[in-house]
Amino acid sequence: MTMQSTSEPAEHQGVAVGSSFYAAMRILPRPQREAMFQVYSFCRYVDDIADSDEPRDVRASGLQRWRDDIDALYRGAPPPRLADYQGSVRAFGLKREDFLAIIDGMEMDVAADIRAPADATLDLYCDRVASAVGRLSVRIFGLPEQDGILLAHHLGRALQLTNILRDIDEDAGLGRLYLPREGLLAAGITSVDPSTVAADPAVPNVCAPLVARALKHFDAADVVMSRNPRRVVKAPRIMGKYYFSILQLLIARGFAPPRAPVKLGKASKIAILLQYAIV
Repeated sequence: MTMQSTSEPAEHQGVAVGSSFYAAMRILPRPQREAMFQVYSFCRYVDDIADSDEPRDVRASGLQRWRDDIDALYRGAPPPRLADYQGSVRAFGLKREDFLAIIDGMEMDVAADIRAPADATLDLYCDRVASAVGRLSVRIFGLPEQDGILLAHHLGRALQLTNILRDIDEDAGLGRLYLPREGLLAAGITSVDPSTVAADPAVPNVCAPLVARALKHFDAADVVMSRNPRRVVKAPRIMGKYYFSILQLLIARGFAPPRAPVKLGKASKIAILLQYAIV
C-alpha cells in the first residue's frame, strides 16, 4: 500500500470501502470514526512493511522508523504522517505502548518467518497484532477500562485465530506457519515446512483445538459486550459477528486438504449490519 497523507479524509487512508472494517466503522460518530481509521491506517502501514518483499534489514528499519515516529508523537512533536493523530490520542487516551506492541508483533514476522511457534509465542503474537489493536479501539468506543481490556483480550484473539485458521494455505505461500508446534506434534506432524504441513491429512487434528479456543474467546467477548450499552459495543459486535460467521463457514468446510477458500458473502454482511448497526 502506498503511503498517503494523513490530511486526506480518514475514509481514504488505505481502507477498502467494501471491507468488513469499513462497514463496521462507518456507523460510528465522526470523531470515533476518524480515530479508528487512523488506527487502521497505522496497522496497514506497518503490516505492509512486514509483508513486503524487501530484505529483512530494510523491513526492520522501516518498522524502527515507525517506532521512532510513535515516540515523537507522544513527545508532542509528531512527524507529518502522524500529525492528525494528536487529537485522537488526547481525546481517547490512546496508549503509546499499544501502538508499539503492534510494531513488535509485525517485527515477529520480520526477524524470521514464523514457523510452528510454541503456544505461548502464538498467544503473544495474537496479543500484539490483534489484542493491542483492540486495546486502542475499545478506548475509542468508550468502554470502561476493565471491560475494555477484557474485550480486547478475547475478541482480538478470537479474530486472529480465525484469520490463522482461514489463511493456512495463503500463509504457507508466504513461507509462514502459525499452527502451534504442540498441536502439530500431538497430531503426529514433525515437519515445520509450511507447504508440507498445509498438505498433511492430519491438519484437521491441529486445527480442532484452535477452533475450540477461538470459540471460547468469542463466547467470553460476547459476555463482556452483553453487559455494556449497545451503542458502545455495536462496532465490535459487527466485527465479532463477521468473524464468527467466517469461523462457522470454516468449521462446515473442514480443514482437510485441499481446502476451498472461505469468504463471507455480501448478503450475510448486510444482515449483520442491519442487526447491530441500529441502536
